[in-house]
Amino acid sequence: MAAPFPSPTMKWHTKAYQSISPRRPELSAKGRIVLVTGGGTGIGSETARHFAEAGASRIALLGRREQPLLDTKASIENTFPNVEVFVASTDVTDKGQVDAAFANFAGDESIDIFVSGAAIIGPQESVENVDSDQFLEAIQVNLKGSLAVAQAFLRHASPDAVAIDINSSAAHVNFGSGLAAYSIAKFAVFRLWDSVAFAKPNISVFHIQPGVVDTAMNKEAGGVKAIGIEDHISLPASFCVWLASPEAQFLKSKFLWSNWDVDELKAKAKEIEASNQLSIGLSGLPFQDASWKPTWKA
Repeated sequence: MAAPFPSPTMKWHTKAYQSISPRRPELSAKGRIVLVTGGGTGIGSETARHFAEAGASRIALLGRREQPLLDTKASIENTFPNVEVFVASTDVTDKGQVDAAFANFAGDESIDIFVSGAAIIGPQESVENVDSDQFLEAIQVNLKGSLAVAQAFLRHASPDAVAIDINSSAAHVNFGSGLAAYSIAKFAVFRLWDSVAFAKPNISVFHIQPGVVDTAMNKEAGGVKAIGIEDHISLPASFCVWLASPEAQFLKSKFLWSNWDVDELKAKAKEIEASNQLSIGLSGLPFQDASWKPTWKA
């Protein structure tokens, strides 16, 4: 279909397709250990299922509510009996709970793939009318949770691990004052994971806009009917599986939309890798040249 938003690819996808199918041998996650936050429902739950289909050996699901985690665990294990699924009811803003969940799951092993999917929308009033405490609390909850899971992940990550930040186009598109708290939080979370990528170049960090999926959080923000666009939940789930494969290495540290066609991106791999395309930065200046790097280290 024609892209409803600016896109670097001619093709625009609204559901999973063959090139990002977890059944492709090139995208195999066989033997890999995966942890997903926000794993009980929505995009996190579906992403875990797709990694199970791709052959992951162990998957951890973290989320606030235990029953959705158990439901997803049962669904995965019934379909893929060779996959071990671990669940832990976890408030990602509670560092103690996060550290315990990661440690209990990882044990003496390392985490190969981490999908950070837990987030909240926060208040949606305009800046002039919003309650300042609620506004700042929403930003803090999103950022505090991301920091806690990033620190835990780094303690247990394999040397060449993959981290996927389920972000939002709100980090780089101004959708209006009503989403200011969420936009600010998502931009901050992007920069947090970007800092991880800078400090740990062997770890592949990706940031994604998962699409307009009819999840509970999307409904809270107005729902797919509000903008007349809907993407199938299989799209971001399969896209994450593709990002964790060697095929996507040229996109390390980039901000990506799940809707973009991966074959067209692969055809532009050298061009993308040699530039700051698909990054958040200041356009029109040498900052956009990938060859420019700071000469100091903080």
